Amino acid sequence: MAGGSSRRKAPKSRPRDKGSPAARPAARSVLGNDPFARGAAPRALSQTPAEPAPAPPLRRAAEPIELASPPLPRADGAASTRPRLAEVERRLEAALDGAEERLTELAARSGLRSVGVELRDALARLLPGVQPRLEAALDLARLLEPPVRLDRHGMDPRFAERASPLVETLYSFWWRTRVRDVERVPGAGAAIVVANHAGLIPWDALVLRHALRRDHPAHRDLRPLLDDREVELPWVGSLAVRLGAVRSSPEAAQAILGAGGIVGVFPEGSAGARKPWRDRYRIQRFGRGGFAKLALRTGAPIVPCAIVGSEEASPGISRAGWLADLLGIPLLSASAALRFGPAAVLPMPAKWTLRFGEPILPEERGRAAGEDAPLVNALTERVRATLQAMLDEDVAARSSVFL
Repeated sequence: MAGGSSRRKAPKSRPRDKGSPAARPAARSVLGNDPFARGAAPRALSQTPAEPAPAPPLRRAAEPIELASPPLPRADGAASTRPRLAEVERRLEAALDGAEERLTELAARSGLRSVGVELRDALARLLPGVQPRLEAALDLARLLEPPVRLDRHGMDPRFAERASPLVETLYSFWWRTRVRDVERVPGAGAAIVVANHAGLIPWDALVLRHALRRDHPAHRDLRPLLDDREVELPWVGSLAVRLGAVRSSPEAAQAILGAGGIVGVFPEGSAGARKPWRDRYRIQRFGRGGFAKLALRTGAPIVPCAIVGSEEASPGISRAGWLADLLGIPLLSASAALRFGPAAVLPMPAKWTLRFGEPILPEERGRAAGEDAPLVNALTERVRATLQAMLDEDVAARSSVFL
């Protein structure tokens, strides 16, 4: 036909239902909430003839990393390890070959060669007199009575009085304690006695308190300060407090000194009590100088006291590293399982000496002196050096540990 077109017009496409899935706009992923961006596997969509072909799977933001499987052991692995095992065995045999000589040399250097003989002789002399003295000193029925009255720091005066015969037996008979220059401690007024510390059980605190009450001309009542770890020891801590020890704190020490009393200070704390056998009578770090701050604020004199015998009063197996020192193998000192702490409850019959040094008289500077770090450090180091020199002299002068 004229004016007609041979081409057929394409039928108009029907408008899609706005509610159909194909008409919906693509959902925008929320930042951080796209599972594919987090590495989730795409799900396969079911296809029907009426639905368009599915879109290609989205590309993952990060491809998973293939972990290489461990290589299989080589057949010649056993052969390659034989030379190394042989070298280890050779070194071990060489170390054991000289163990006896090293132990003999160690015993000679540390004075342990004659310890066994001395301990047997001391026990043979002391044991026959132990039973009658303990029978006269120990009355469990009286000691186990509940406290009636405690002072502000927890001491039970009645308990301390009833336990005094037992303490005296340990002090004068079992440990044969010798006290020198105790009159250097002021007969009246506030004072700070600074001593070295040893052993898991604070025997030295008990002995120091008893020495001032028994052997000082004025029979001073010293209150030893123990740190939290020692006060919280099962049974031992509560007994020590009932006998006169005080939980260490600036407030408690200030109250005792303010009332004109004496405090016994062990600046090494429980760290000094846990030091290895090889470090006995070597004073550890003196903390933050709390006693020096007290002395500067109150003007109380500082009296150093060297205690010898406290290190050997606790059995060696209750200390860290005793087996390492005995065998000469430092690696063993790191194992806490090789220490038998309960053995510290059994006091060994070591001879004790207490020597008091010349008082160190700091000028009273007031509360501001506690903030003067150079002044506190200088006084702390002066006391520490004095005490270490006294210990070195007394340890070198003794002829025997137990006799």
